[in-house]
Amino acid sequence: MEPLLDGETAVVTGGASGNGRAMALLFAEHGADVVVADIREEPREGGAPTHERVERDTDRSAGFVETDVADPEDLRTAVAAAEEFGGVSVMVNNAGITHSDDFLETTEDEWYRMMDVNAKGTFFGTQAAARRMVEQGTEGSIVNMSSFMGIRSRPDGVRYCASKGAIRQMTYAMAGALGEHGIRVNVLHPGLTETHMSMGDLAFDEDPGADWVERTPSGRVGQPTDVARAALFLASDLASYVNGTSLPVDGGRHSSS
Repeated sequence: MEPLLDGETAVVTGGASGNGRAMALLFAEHGADVVVADIREEPREGGAPTHERVERDTDRSAGFVETDVADPEDLRTAVAAAEEFGGVSVMVNNAGITHSDDFLETTEDEWYRMMDVNAKGTFFGTQAAARRMVEQGTEGSIVNMSSFMGIRSRPDGVRYCASKGAIRQMTYAMAGALGEHGIRVNVLHPGLTETHMSMGDLAFDEDPGADWVERTPSGRVGQPTDVARAALFLASDLASYVNGTSLPVDGGRHSSS
């Protein structure tokens, strides 16, 4: 198969673990140099850091930048790090947090933390990458990460749903704002995926999200590679006429009762 991102440079926030790690590795396999931007370098699932895996297992280059996506300056630093590889052409705003809580007991600090990481991080990550793309005079692709819960809702996740719904709506507006510059902006909505963030320390061989599986037409929990392949499509020229689009990656769960 021909590489889909040959010569591109991708910045992946939250790229040390989970879905972000899978995306960074797959992008490198398809010819992209990668900047891994994360608050931690060590992957939660164990093994070598993502940027080391890229350089060990592919012929591409990679680097790591310690990044708190709630800090716009950190995001600008991560995008600037892509200059070493020729400048950012693909931005994936993947970093995020999740938490279930009691709506009546949610504090203002808890609200702002969720919005700062998920919504604010996506806004300023997109802005930083888009500014650089415009300065370079190059087209580019930005992939934002919402959630199944940015489409549907659950009563113990009001602030999480709010943050992920904001990402969906921002994506639509960003696509309109940046289209004239040849920059596409799309959003993924992963469902329950076998990562530490989504499922914590759940023993998958004992109970692989039984309730999710029962309600999902595809009959299984998602894998990080499922999300990575969808992101690869949106990042690549295969999706050159796909802009301002939401793509659920949830085995059809959003369409079921």
